[in-house]
Amino acid sequence: MRYRWHLPDGGVTTPALSAEDLEAARELTRSINVPESIAAILVARGIKTFDEAKEYFRPTLDRLFDPFLMDDMARAVSRIRQAIDTGERVTIYGDYDVDGTTSTAMLMLFFQSIGVRASYHIPDRFTEGYGVSVAGIDRCFASPDGPPGLIVTIDCGITAIEAIAYARSRGADVIICDHHEPAGSMPDATAILNPIKGTCNYPYKHLCGCGVGFKLIQGLAKDMDLGDRPYDYLDFVAMASSADIVSLKGENRVLTAHGLKLINENPRPGVRALINAAQIKPGKVGTSQIVFGLAPRINAAGRLGDGGRAVELLMAKTDDEAHHHAAELEFENSNRRRIDEEAFFEAAGMVDAMLNRTRDKIIVLHNPAWHAGVIGIVASRLVERFHLPVVLLTTIDGVAKGSARSISGFDIHSAIKRCEDKVVTFGGHKYAAGVSIQIERVPEFRLAINAVATEMITESMLEPEIRVDATIDLNELTPKYFAIIRQFQPYGPDSMRPALYATGVEIAGHPRIVGKTTPHLKFQVRSANLLKSMNGSAGTPNLIPYTLGGGVIEAIGFGLGERIKELIGPDGKPRKDIEMIFYLEENEYNGRVTPQLVVRDFR
Repeated sequence: MRYRWHLPDGGVTTPALSAEDLEAARELTRSINVPESIAAILVARGIKTFDEAKEYFRPTLDRLFDPFLMDDMARAVSRIRQAIDTGERVTIYGDYDVDGTTSTAMLMLFFQSIGVRASYHIPDRFTEGYGVSVAGIDRCFASPDGPPGLIVTIDCGITAIEAIAYARSRGADVIICDHHEPAGSMPDATAILNPIKGTCNYPYKHLCGCGVGFKLIQGLAKDMDLGDRPYDYLDFVAMASSADIVSLKGENRVLTAHGLKLINENPRPGVRALINAAQIKPGKVGTSQIVFGLAPRINAAGRLGDGGRAVELLMAKTDDEAHHHAAELEFENSNRRRIDEEAFFEAAGMVDAMLNRTRDKIIVLHNPAWHAGVIGIVASRLVERFHLPVVLLTTIDGVAKGSARSISGFDIHSAIKRCEDKVVTFGGHKYAAGVSIQIERVPEFRLAINAVATEMITESMLEPEIRVDATIDLNELTPKYFAIIRQFQPYGPDSMRPALYATGVEIAGHPRIVGKTTPHLKFQVRSANLLKSMNGSAGTPNLIPYTLGGGVIEAIGFGLGERIKELIGPDGKPRKDIEMIFYLEENEYNGRVTPQLVVRDFR
């Protein structure tokens, strides 16, 4: 895919900053001893002082907010303490995705450690659907562990007004822990923990479901004087925050950074088994490894069967037990990939045949044969391929149900809300939602949401864009520069991997295509401005550019293999005038670490 490049004004070495911010960048360059381009990236992200930079690069747990700032926290803690004192049965009602299963495992382990008589319920995707349902409540009461006196929902419940009322009618109190948008009126629950509900003044609004569950653990630990015990569960929060694609700015950055540290330094058996199954190098797990390696395997449990298997894996006490569960999920994930691929090619063919870009601003497809477990994945892949919002539906119990995924800038949850008279149920976020529609009303819904999308989507939204963080010369790339960029992790929304722009890039050697299924472009680059020497650098190797004396840096363009001819000039020789947007990465092979540029686009 080719992109529209959003470059710094005038091609200068910093992003477009105000005079005040330029001065802040210069001061930051001096105070924390970083290159000007690094300082500019920080200032553009709202980090303007030494203390703010220290907090960003060294996020500390003392920056977490008091859990009792969250509305209803005191009531939730009091009700759970009551359940402990009376030996009451508590059921954790979770969800079948990564956020829901990690949350459920986390609460189960913590509740067991403080004496709660806890069990859990993960809804069946095919018979109960998403969220808290009357059928799910019935299953909780039919549990062999006995009926619950208290139900704690996690990553769901905020829109389940009828189901919560039903649970109350059967004698159970309900505590809701959720982070999704409320539907308007609130369920009649004992306590509702949700930082985005209208009455909640909690300072941070971007927690995932597991993050809300962690705040409940913090509240209980504070009330019970348990010290730092909640921090033992931050690996769950890191996995959920990464997989749920929430903002990694502010409190989530602290939670995820420390959770990743736990995953890399002391993984629990279930996480270690997932790392091995995904063939990820131990100690090298970041947000990308979670999103593309661990999360699909956790999700596979609920996509093709019982999501509770993921909970059992994450709660495993021994490596043998964890390995057994991980092997089962690995098998399911292989099946999921096959089903996913078949559905994607069929759906993509349908779009190619029917898409009219002048008329269609959103893709709405319904096929009763598609597997409900891969609808969300296929919808995301269609968004990536066609750069349009997508609503993908299959048939479950005579109703069209599925997932909606969006493009940057388009709030698909709000768009569906404007068509809510055409749907049975819906819920979700700005960029991802679930929806149920009567089959005969799918064409009507398609017309209605296209009308909304036509109104809401601008032409610039339909053109994929790369926003450059800073312009640099390849001669600036030193070991120190790579080391500083490494500290921008964890990467995610509002804290993305810095995108760098360089001109005067010379192709060295012979570009080649690699990759078994998708053609990737592998080549070497150096600055066309040959750097022969650096006075005073002999004793500071971390400041010596990799390109000194004509040295080259490896580059790879994932999925760009078909553009290999663009690297060769009309004279048949490698070009010396390339412009490139890229990320910095380091490859480790046989104990040797080498710098690498991950190329997003070039011209």
